[in-house]
Amino acid sequence: MDLALLRTFVTVHRAGSFTRAAALLGLSQPAVTSQIRTLERQLGRPLFLRQARGVTPTTIGDELAHKAAPHLDALVEIAETGLDDESSLRTLHLAGPPEFTAERALPALTELTGEDGQGFALRASFGNAEETLEGLAAGHHDLAISTARPRGALLTATPLCDEEHVLVASAARAEKIGRLKPRRKGAPALEDVPVIEVHESLPFVSRYWASVFDSRPAAPGTVIVPDLRAVLACAVAGAGLAVLPRYLCANALERGQVVALHDPAVPPLRTYFLVVRTGTLAMPHIARAHEWLLGAAADWC
Repeated sequence: MDLALLRTFVTVHRAGSFTRAAALLGLSQPAVTSQIRTLERQLGRPLFLRQARGVTPTTIGDELAHKAAPHLDALVEIAETGLDDESSLRTLHLAGPPEFTAERALPALTELTGEDGQGFALRASFGNAEETLEGLAAGHHDLAISTARPRGALLTATPLCDEEHVLVASAARAEKIGRLKPRRKGAPALEDVPVIEVHESLPFVSRYWASVFDSRPAAPGTVIVPDLRAVLACAVAGAGLAVLPRYLCANALERGQVVALHDPAVPPLRTYFLVVRTGTLAMPHIARAHEWLLGAAADWC
């Protein structure tokens, strides 16, 4: 059986779509369709059921994928190892949001970069959930950290940890605002307070307001910077209020550089997922990094 046909079949099985598989393989959709039909003729059985949106594997298709995918992944690993230079270390390509990846994931994973026979070299890139998942699906990354759970069979997601969000401002700014009291509708005391955010859409502040106050923030963004660490720095400087992950502002809270403006009974949470291409946990360096991060995350919650 032609390995190229099996590779195309496994990619379609994971992607759930001829179109998406074609993009991942660098082929035209008619070429992918032709290869799948050739494989189906060779086996004498249909492998996929065509639907309005993508394809669904038949029982035979699922069975073939279960048997073939680990071996194809192992062949890819052998090929990639053969491309390594003088170093015996494999390279792990990690992608995720800049702040969480820098503050949490990278410090944990650097413990695995030694030359102990099981270590690996590490390369990291930053991006939002959509960018990292697209890069992972296309094979640019081995492991991704995402705040969005991917759909379909191409990617496999495991919950990593929950992130608590905190409404903060500098102590001087908080004195002007006055400490909030729990209320069921809105937060009028904050209507004229400058807002610091990562985007004009105010994703963190809007999510907090919807969850805690069941309303929308009244004030527009005054300072917009595309990094939560810069948001924290601006909040410490007194530029306004911000909603930040607790892990990121915990030290500033402890030192009194910022104070929490509100203490809701149920704080807003956001879940991080650890995502791989389905089947790639058969590769030791990816599996070890995956397991290590899950273990480290037990202390992050």
